[in-house]
Amino acid sequence: MKPVFVHEPLDTFFTLQTNNMKKITFLAAMATACLPLPHLTPLLSQEPAKAPASKQLEEGFEWLFNGKSFDGWEGNLDWFRLEDGAIVAGSLEKKIPHNEFLCTKEKFADFELKLEVKLRGQGDNAGVQFRTVRIPNNTEVSGYQCDVGRAWNRNVWGCLYDESRRNKMLADTSDENLKKWVKQNDWNELTIKAVGNRIELGLNGHPTVTYIEEDAKIAKEGIIGLQIHSGPPTEALYRHIRIKRLSGK
Repeated sequence: MKPVFVHEPLDTFFTLQTNNMKKITFLAAMATACLPLPHLTPLLSQEPAKAPASKQLEEGFEWLFNGKSFDGWEGNLDWFRLEDGAIVAGSLEKKIPHNEFLCTKEKFADFELKLEVKLRGQGDNAGVQFRTVRIPNNTEVSGYQCDVGRAWNRNVWGCLYDESRRNKMLADTSDENLKKWVKQNDWNELTIKAVGNRIELGLNGHPTVTYIEEDAKIAKEGIIGLQIHSGPPTEALYRHIRIKRLSGK
């Protein structure tokens, strides 16, 4: 502001005062216009929604789930939905009356499958089916399962269960190891490799199971399925599902 000296004429003094007041009023109005209104402040302070993290596709792999639709998959969509590039199985609002599976329409024989899984809610059990078939007129499937979560009061992540066939754990790793490897309430990467009668499972880069199937009658081809287990309100999230087709050598 220009200083005002008392020795200036009185009419000049009032002219300066008037001009300065106009400047002050104008600047105050501009400052007020730049301030967010109270009811808009929360919106302006929020960070923009983040897109799902991208995943580099490894050499030889192809996406089995495109992150945007259920193309190539079938199942009871009352229990499966899409959320931020992931498949969400189950519900946090109601009990799950029986096992449900979202399955590929295509069958696979020898392959390596990679995906990320996360659990949330009261329950703590799901799984990834492979070399599997649907049971007619039933929500169940029959075949190998790479287990997810807990069962029998222990961790079963990356263990090999035989769903609705022999109904038992075929091979597992120690609970002590899994306690160190599992990322609680976070994404965990599973690896499933099946070649001939040999099956290898892994969790977050750690081998969990190597299993040799000795029963020649067990199918070496089938669909891949994502499970939500029956029980209390639970959700299993699956994302970055990719597969590499392998020869039978």
